[in-house]
Amino acid sequence: MDLSIVIPAFEESRKIARDVKAAAEFLVANSLAGEILVVDDGSEDDTAQAARAVAVPSGVKLNVIRYEQHRGKGHGVRTGMIASTGRYAMFADCGLCIPYGNALLGLEMLKNDQCDIAHGSRRHIQSDILRDQPLHRRVLSRTFKFTVRTMLGVPRELTDTQCGFKMYKGDIARELYAECTSDGFMFDIEVILRAIRKGYRIGEFPVE
Repeated sequence: MDLSIVIPAFEESRKIARDVKAAAEFLVANSLAGEILVVDDGSEDDTAQAARAVAVPSGVKLNVIRYEQHRGKGHGVRTGMIASTGRYAMFADCGLCIPYGNALLGLEMLKNDQCDIAHGSRRHIQSDILRDQPLHRRVLSRTFKFTVRTMLGVPRELTDTQCGFKMYKGDIARELYAECTSDGFMFDIEVILRAIRKGYRIGEFPVE
């Protein structure tokens, strides 16, 4: 298995089919033996059913994991990563805010051993941002970035810790997420800090 794609989802019945189709098309177009793991984080709508209904090509494995209680994005990503089997593993936010084609940059970095973890970064100088976040989101983002740098010691060179498009060498992903305990949005920071403590290298790549 070349690549595992984890898609955490909560109340995404109207979007998830498009995400699964796009992930499958990406794997097939790039001749990657892969699996798609949709993790339904306790949705009350038909997210899981909509994901299971998608017909994927024969070379792509689709695994839909659902649990009843809503636990948070961190729990969803962790569940998918631990269940993954790929040589490389990634997670992508539902909604296709970042097209899957961008993953080729991160995958190349991992394959060439430039890093152990590759983060998509909306703040990368080469990133192409077609729609800026609202002002209040940008203010909150800057405040959050300042806090995690000064209080938690996140390296300054990591420009976008919260981007929902991250890739890992598979064994490292499974190791780090098995140790992670954060169920909410702070899971990104916990994984980064655990990776740094273990000496794993984190690189960034531009996204659209």
